[in-house]
Amino acid sequence: MSSIRELVDSLGGFARKRELVAFGANDRHLTDAVKSGEVARARNGWYSTVPTSDARFRAMRVGGRLTGASALHAEGAWMRDVSQLHVSLPRNAARMRSQWDRRKALTAMRKHGAVLHWDPDAVHRRGTRTSVDLRDALLVFLHDAPFEEAIAVLDWATRTSQVGLAELESLVVRLPARLQGILEWIDPLCDSYPESITRTRLRMRGFHVTSQVPVGWLERIDLVVEDHVAIEVDGEEHHRDRFHKDRLKDLQITIEGRHGIRISVPMIQKGWEDVVAAIISALEARSVRPRRNLRNKSRPAGALTRTSQIGRRGLLRLPEFSTFSGLTWF
Repeated sequence: MSSIRELVDSLGGFARKRELVAFGANDRHLTDAVKSGEVARARNGWYSTVPTSDARFRAMRVGGRLTGASALHAEGAWMRDVSQLHVSLPRNAARMRSQWDRRKALTAMRKHGAVLHWDPDAVHRRGTRTSVDLRDALLVFLHDAPFEEAIAVLDWATRTSQVGLAELESLVVRLPARLQGILEWIDPLCDSYPESITRTRLRMRGFHVTSQVPVGWLERIDLVVEDHVAIEVDGEEHHRDRFHKDRLKDLQITIEGRHGIRISVPMIQKGWEDVVAAIISALEARSVRPRRNLRNKSRPAGALTRTSQIGRRGLLRLPEFSTFSGLTWF
């Protein structure tokens, strides 16, 4: 018989006791494997080889699977760090435990940092052992996500082909009427989280923005504002080997007649109004009038009514621009 660790790894890092018994394991084998650290017991009857700090392990310890922001974050969605653990539970779930200690009970008063979602059987028939189906996770996330975060996740879902546009359309019709216009804000050409945040903020300020515009022979401009200002968004992990190529790209942007502006994540986080001021100055220097009135911050066609966020207590509110100061970006 293979080692317990090898068996659990072969089953995706999580295995039921009965599955291991079917391969020849007995109680002594399992106890020894736990004591030696080969595997960890996530919950009675479940063994795992993933770190106990892993969100999947913690959700199983609670008694369910990842959903909402936690499930999307685990899949690599473009989003900030998730502070709470979103766990999908069947409606008849019992004996929930703290995500940090399976010996501590989880109650309505003491949830130990977990957000519980009591889902119907249909949800529990989909997905994997550790996470609900991506579409179910999106539905949960979109109900409560801040506006910019929601658009960034949808950009990621379409850019990486996790979900097709047709699938998104069928998904959005299951959302409340106040959220139906959200698809008009996404862009399948978007390449990164900071780029998505930048585009959404500029559109909310009334600018016309185009993504991934060709420049030179093989390059593309991240964002072009009002056809005249080229915005390059450097991520947090901007690689040194791109430095020379990016400067050549900047030259080509100028050669082709656009005003180039290169911004960084800290500028988006803490210097956003300066970014907007630079864009307006560049447009004014070229005598370009934005297609919408920037003074009243008009919205693009299809924009939804203002409220605080995508949430159950109101309509979609476009967030204040200070919302993202102090975020952890990847």
